[in-house]
Amino acid sequence: MKILLDQNAPAPLARFLPGHDVTHASTLGWQELTNGDLLAASEADGFELFITADKNIRYQQNLTERTIALIVLSTNDWPTVRGQFDLVADAANASRPGSYTEVAFTLRHLVRRLYNPSDANCRNR
Repeated sequence: MKILLDQNAPAPLARFLPGHDVTHASTLGWQELTNGDLLAASEADGFELFITADKNIRYQQNLTERTIALIVLSTNDWPTVRGQFDLVADAANASRPGSYTEVAFTLRHLVRRLYNPSDANCRNR
């Protein structure tokens, strides 16, 4: 599958989507395109899936006539995404033309940091 990562999606995510042709928008010089133009350019260039962390895209764009599938990440924080990359891979593998999927990540690494009493950096509560 030909996948485009939005400018706001973590570029290293491409390594965790084996078997797919993954390109980051910045490598195509598309980082300045607005969402509507970016989706149109993606479809025209044969991309089948667009991955973004822009949670407002579904409200800003009319997605009903799009052929490209969209995955919206709940965060673009790389440690969070990296720790749960299987959620993105599963969503990518299940995507179909015109589909829309939101991938919600848990923030387990942050919870451990904030509430681990043995951590010297932990705030007292």
